Amino acid sequence: MINVMPICAAVAMLVVPAVALGQVPAVQGNAAAGHQKTQMCGGCHGIPGWRTAYPEVYSVPIIGGQHPAYIVKALQAYKSGERSHPSMKAIAATLSDKDMADLAAYYANTDNKTASK
Repeated sequence: MINVMPICAAVAMLVVPAVALGQVPAVQGNAAAGHQKTQMCGGCHGIPGWRTAYPEVYSVPIIGGQHPAYIVKALQAYKSGERSHPSMKAIAATLSDKDMADLAAYYANTDNKTASK
């Protein structure tokens, strides 16, 4: 007879911490779909040396080639208020998890390009 208790204990040791930390499988992004969603991004990101003047002078980062998980995490932080740039917070508030994943997949596969390239 097989003792399943050690197997169940091992599975629980892997699953319980992930659930407790709120880790769920990431939404898979689609770069082609992300390209169709870049209208709000292209006016600032990807333009070398671009700076905003509201609410203060801020150098806008180029996001082409950035790791997709970083982009998603940053957008989630703007949406939750953990990051505080007003324009990004307003834009992120309109994005679903799928939108964020799609945008991240698109920008991860670009090389410092604006949305129109």
